[in-house]
Amino acid sequence: MTSSAPSEFPATEILSLLDLEDIGIDRYRGYSPKSAGKQVYGGQAIAQALVATTRTVSRDRHAHSLHGYFVLAGNPKKPIDFQVDRIRDGKSFTTRRCTATQDGLTIFSLEASYQIGEEGLTHAMAAPIVPDPETLDDMHALVDRFRAFLPEPAKLWLEKPSPLDMRIVAPETMLFPQQRKSAEQCIWFRIRGPLPDDQALHSALLAYLSDMTLLNTALLAHGRTIFDPQLQVASLDHALWLHNAFRVDDWLLYAQESPIAGHARALTRGQIFTRNGNLVASVAQEGLIRLRARN
Repeated sequence: MTSSAPSEFPATEILSLLDLEDIGIDRYRGYSPKSAGKQVYGGQAIAQALVATTRTVSRDRHAHSLHGYFVLAGNPKKPIDFQVDRIRDGKSFTTRRCTATQDGLTIFSLEASYQIGEEGLTHAMAAPIVPDPETLDDMHALVDRFRAFLPEPAKLWLEKPSPLDMRIVAPETMLFPQQRKSAEQCIWFRIRGPLPDDQALHSALLAYLSDMTLLNTALLAHGRTIFDPQLQVASLDHALWLHNAFRVDDWLLYAQESPIAGHARALTRGQIFTRNGNLVASVAQEGLIRLRARN
């Protein structure tokens, strides 16, 4: 196995995305990285909107759920403005709404709920049994292993410099989905750290990462990947529930599944576990999966 040598602080670019500019009362401005593609990455919009809402909430309350809708494709060459509405400040819960706009048009909307720390009844399902991340190939090793079989877009995606360290439990499933018909996959991931101890920062980073690879899970059942030029694939909405404290510079296991697809849409779900098996977050997303018209 091979591993990419981490730089001194490889998460600098992703952290800079979350350092929003204050442009007025409950108004903030965010930017996309220079390495962005043709559209704003959905996880970026989610994370930046969560940062905006968090700035208006008392520090003794932590985000426990968020629900967002992708309205228009964002332009990564233009700034994104975030307007926060203070919906409610209760004794235990705080509710915020955030609207992200470009050129006066809404591209994304988010509602987030925060709660003061409380004790209560506790239970959680167990994590799936999978190999440890150190036993799995990193992205560069995967490219070397499957180079002769990978389409060019997949090679570019896998080789792209990133602060994210990701290990696919069954890479042949993701890269060659025709070999399997079950719409399930597991992925280990972490940000190469170390990162600050602020839990709000780790929550925003998890929101950023929670959008990755979900829709590809739905495509596994059809022998396709997101690199298929015959498909139009886009996130429509996104929900994230944060159950317990975690660190994204420690290994996290993302167990994903797609229970149904139809009408050019697919539902995907995910559960995120710490290395010792604690369930720390749950995710749900519906996405557009449309067959392009043939000429």
